[in-house]
Amino acid sequence: MTTIIFQGDSITDFGRNRTGEGSGSSQLGYGYANLAASRWLRDEPERDLAFINRGVSGNRVVDLYARWKVDTLNFRPDLISILIGVNDVWHEFSSQNGVEAGRYEEVYRMLLRWTRAVLPEVKLLIMEPFLLPVASRIEPGFREEVETRAAAAKRVAAEFGAAFLPLQKPLDEACKRAPAEYWLHDGVHPAPAGHQLIADLWLPAAKELVKGK
Repeated sequence: MTTIIFQGDSITDFGRNRTGEGSGSSQLGYGYANLAASRWLRDEPERDLAFINRGVSGNRVVDLYARWKVDTLNFRPDLISILIGVNDVWHEFSSQNGVEAGRYEEVYRMLLRWTRAVLPEVKLLIMEPFLLPVASRIEPGFREEVETRAAAAKRVAAEFGAAFLPLQKPLDEACKRAPAEYWLHDGVHPAPAGHQLIADLWLPAAKELVKGK
């Protein structure tokens, strides 16, 4: 069996049912994780694939670290996909409870160091935090702060031999075809088209990592 875990915040969580496990639709939520897993299961029914969504709405990197053992390592997955960072900024703007850029990077580094120590062969896919400018919802300076976390995530990915999945540029490019709200309804949370865009980018990157397993 090849086990893939999706980790992150509300973008990954997206309404997942916490009462059961496995690859069922409700356990995977209703966003990119479900879309990507469903397509992969359709494409390769001969493979023994298991998908687990452990995204938790509102999580910052420090919250992810606090639950990492029970929600990730204990499953001994073959691939861990992580999307975290926007709440580290958003919580600062909304309640002065964010995670500053330097601490975000260090905690992310601790997370991956721990992971490599416990699961040295696991494949890691680090997804880039992103933001789109939606009028009246995104405060000045928000995007710049998210970009600092994105740069940190890319550095940490390189340090620990993880694949890095760029998302900001594809979303920016998508805005040439339709307004930002069409892709991310509030600048952060994907609308249906945004989830599909992310799933379409995630799937080939993830498949490449576990090729041959």
